[in-house]
Amino acid sequence: MRGQGLFWALALLVVALFGLSLLIGPAGLSVGDSLSALLAGRGEAAVLVMREIRLPRAILAVLVGASLGLSGAALQGYMRNPLAEPGLIGVSSSAALGAVLALQTGLASAHVLALPASALTGALIAVSLLLLLAGPRGGAFTLILAGIALSALAGALTQLVLNLSPNPYATADIVFWLMGSLADRSFTHVWLALPLTLLGWLMLAGLGRGLDALTLGEDAAAALGIRLGRMRLALVLGVAASVGAGVAVAGAIGFVGLIVPHLLRPLVGARPGRLLAASALGGAALLLAADIGVRLVLPDRDLKLGVVTALIGAPLFIRLIYRTRAEAGA
Repeated sequence: MRGQGLFWALALLVVALFGLSLLIGPAGLSVGDSLSALLAGRGEAAVLVMREIRLPRAILAVLVGASLGLSGAALQGYMRNPLAEPGLIGVSSSAALGAVLALQTGLASAHVLALPASALTGALIAVSLLLLLAGPRGGAFTLILAGIALSALAGALTQLVLNLSPNPYATADIVFWLMGSLADRSFTHVWLALPLTLLGWLMLAGLGRGLDALTLGEDAAAALGIRLGRMRLALVLGVAASVGAGVAVAGAIGFVGLIVPHLLRPLVGARPGRLLAASALGGAALLLAADIGVRLVLPDRDLKLGVVTALIGAPLFIRLIYRTRAEAGA
C-alpha cells in the first residue's frame, strides 16, 4: 500500500479514532446523548463533557501526535539516521525545563497560561542556542552534536530542580507533568498550541523535495538546487514550533516521533518526502489510540499518556530490531 491509498487509509483511521475519543470516557454517556450534546447542544452536563472536555482533548491528541510523527520523519530524513527523533535536537527537553521552572517557582499556579508560555520560551531559547552552536554552515552531524549537548544540559538542569526542590507538592506536579497527559485540557490550550503547530507543519511540509534529494548525499542535493542552509533552518524552526507547542500543552511524550516513521517507511517505498504526510497521520492515530487506552485501562487511576506511548513504542521498536536482524541475516 503506497501513495494515496496509504494516505486515505491513515486519514480514515484518524477520523475513526477521533470519533471513538469523543465517545469514550468515565461520564457514562450513551452514543445518542454524546452526539446530541456535541452537535445540537442538548443536555447541560453532557454539553460540558463533550464540548469542553472531550473535544479539546481529542483535538490536542491530533495536533500533538501529528507534530511528533511529522517532526520525527523530517529529522530522520534530513539526518539520514533512523534513530533521529524530536528529542534529539534538545527542543523537547528545553521546553520541559521551562515548564518545570514554572511549576517550581509557582508561576504555573498564578496564571493558567504561565506553564505553556514558559515551555514555549524554553523551546525558543533551545532553538537559538542550537543554531548558534551548529553555526551557519554546520551539517547534519554538527546539528546532532549540538542537539545532544542541549538535551543533556536541559535534562541535567531539570534533575537539579527536582533534586533541590524544597516543596514536595511542586515536585510531585513536576514528575506527573513530565509523564505527559491530555487530561484536563481546554480550548485555551488548543488555541495556544494551534498557531505555532500549524506554522511548524507548514515549514516541515515543504521539505519533501529536499529530503528526497538528500538520499543521494549533500553534494548531490546541492547540485540539484537544494539550499541546505535554508533547509536546515526550516527543519529546526518547524520542529521547534510544532513540538515545542505540543510539549507546552501536553508535557513530554516519547516514542511517537521515533516509532511511527519506522513503521510506515516500508509502505512508502523509503521515500522521505512521502513519509512526511504518512507519519503525521500515523502519529495522530497513535496518540489518539494511546489516549483512548488511558481511559480504558485503569479508568479510576490517573494513568499518564507518556507512560502508555512508551509501553506501546518499546515493544514495537524491539520487534523492528529483530526484523532488521532477520533481514540482514537472510
